[in-house]
Amino acid sequence: MEGVHTGLVRTLSGFTGTGYDKGRSVLWQAAWMLTSGAVFQRWWCPASLRVTLLRAFGAQVGTGVLVRHRVRIHWPWKLHLDDNVWIGEGAWILNLEPVTIGHDTCLSQEVFLCTGSHRFDSPTFEFDNAAITIGARTWVAARATILRGVAVGDDALVGACALVIGDVPDGGRVLAPVASSISNFPN
Repeated sequence: MEGVHTGLVRTLSGFTGTGYDKGRSVLWQAAWMLTSGAVFQRWWCPASLRVTLLRAFGAQVGTGVLVRHRVRIHWPWKLHLDDNVWIGEGAWILNLEPVTIGHDTCLSQEVFLCTGSHRFDSPTFEFDNAAITIGARTWVAARATILRGVAVGDDALVGACALVIGDVPDGGRVLAPVASSISNFPN
């Protein structure tokens, strides 16, 4: 809607972050950021050590959890992983608010879970964050994105590259649009 003016004057310099609680002290946050970048995300860090580090920083982690390398977790103390959760290489859990993942659920490579957002109607672009919950026996396929406030049910499938902006019921399926086959192009 080019040229439409809402009357709102946005001033990002007035941003306050009201209502967002990081959940730990600045020292604790810095310790996690250092540990995450120097050890947790590295290819040479054993998966068992990743689980140990998550627990040490306050995550609730069940048994049989597998976290691959290059996984980014913003705040482990806002993460709950039930038993036998798999998190694929390059996944990013931007959990400004709690993220809960049910048992026997797989997040494939480069999945993005984002609990953060902003109020577009706020003159200072304040936060509009909300938790994400993913049920049991669910598969979130490669490069899918799940946004703030979404609950994905049990036994659900979120297909590769899908964008999820609303709740998915138990057994639900969310698939990304598929491009036409290259064989349809003329020579």
